Amino acid sequence: MLKNISTRTVYVNDTAIEYQLERKNVKNVNLRVRPDRTVYVSANKKVSTDKIDAFVCEKGEFVLSALKRFEELVKYKPRPPQYVSGETFYILGHGLRLDVKQSTKNEITSDGIYIRLSVKDTEDIEKKKRMVTKFMNNQCKEIFSEIIREIYPIFEKYGVSMPELRIRDMETRWGSCSPKRGVVTLNKRLLEAPRNCVEYVVMHEMCHFIHPNHSKYFYGFLTMLMPDWKERKTTLDKTAAYWL
Repeated sequence: MLKNISTRTVYVNDTAIEYQLERKNVKNVNLRVRPDRTVYVSANKKVSTDKIDAFVCEKGEFVLSALKRFEELVKYKPRPPQYVSGETFYILGHGLRLDVKQSTKNEITSDGIYIRLSVKDTEDIEKKKRMVTKFMNNQCKEIFSEIIREIYPIFEKYGVSMPELRIRDMETRWGSCSPKRGVVTLNKRLLEAPRNCVEYVVMHEMCHFIHPNHSKYFYGFLTMLMPDWKERKTTLDKTAAYWL
C-alpha cells in the first residue's frame, strides 16, 4: 500500500523550500531535515495544509541552516577507507591508527592506540575490510551492551525489563526503540561518538519505555535522570557527518 505522501513548496526570504508531507496518525507536526538534503514533514490528516506550510515557514531559518550544513558536510566527506597503514578509525571519540602487516595468519588486535591487522595478503582489500568491520561490530556489541547494563538499574525500579540490544546501520537516527517488544536499536556509527553521547542516546531510548512519545513529560523525565542531556546532544549533533 502506497504511503500518503505529497510534495509541497514554501518560500522563506525568497528561497524555495520543497518538502515531502506524509499524513500519519501523529499528534504533532514533525519536521526533519535529512542528510540527503530532503525535508520531511509528518502530520495528522486533520491538520490543514495551510497550517503545515506556516509551520515549515516558521522553521524556515532552521531548515535552510541545516540544508547548508549538510551541503558543506558532503564537500568534506572523507573518502572510503582503503584499509592501509596510517588510516584512522574512531572508537568513542578516540582515533585508532591502522597498522597493516603481512603475516602467516589473519589476525586483528588493538592496544587502544593502534588497530593491528595481520593478513596473509596485504593487497586483499575485501578481506581487510571484512576483518576490520567484524572488529568494529564486536566493539559496538561490547561497548553498547556495557552502557545499557550501567544505565538499566535506573529503570529496573520502574518495572522495565532489561532490553534486547540490536545494532544496525541507520541513515538518520542514532537510535530507536520498541517498548512493546523491549528492544533498543543503536546505530553502528554511534561507536565513533564520545562515550557520554552514547550514554545520552541509550538514556533517551530507555526513557521511551516509560513515556513512549516526545511529550513534555518525556523530556521532564529525561532531564531528571540526565540533567546535561542537551549538552551531550549538542556534541552528538556535531558528529552528524557520520550519517553520510
